[in-house]
Amino acid sequence: MKRRTIYMDYAATTPVHPKVREAMDPYFSESYANPSAHYSIATESRQAVNRARATVAEILGCTSDEIIFTSGGAESNNAALKGVAFALRESGDHIVTSAVEHHVVANTCRFLENFGFDVTYLPVDRYGLVSGADLEQAITDRTVLVNIILANNEVGT
Repeated sequence: MKRRTIYMDYAATTPVHPKVREAMDPYFSESYANPSAHYSIATESRQAVNRARATVAEILGCTSDEIIFTSGGAESNNAALKGVAFALRESGDHIVTSAVEHHVVANTCRFLENFGFDVTYLPVDRYGLVSGADLEQAITDRTVLVNIILANNEVGT
């Protein structure tokens, strides 16, 4: 008897939708050149990335140069947290997060502590939730970033 798998980690990754797979197939098999390269066969890849960036920008109501594609969540979290922290450092050096953040966020916060940032790690209740009152109390005039996970990848809250 064949076992049926029930996949319950859609917060981490999902199967690619057939329409997305179909749209991407030429770039997986034919036009796979590095879009950042300067050789001629990279032109098609670069144009495809630029079209995708324009599409996303239009959906989000921003400009194409505001769209940055990354390889995944870890890279995105690192870029966002470090980018905001260092960009706003003259305004403050305080970051607020929770004690149950994804390890990528926790590791990035510890990294930022090595650069003089003060990080407050808020506790959670037995359901994994941060208290709004605790959050409000943690924010100071030095706070430049609050990062609280929306849906915990381990417990689902």
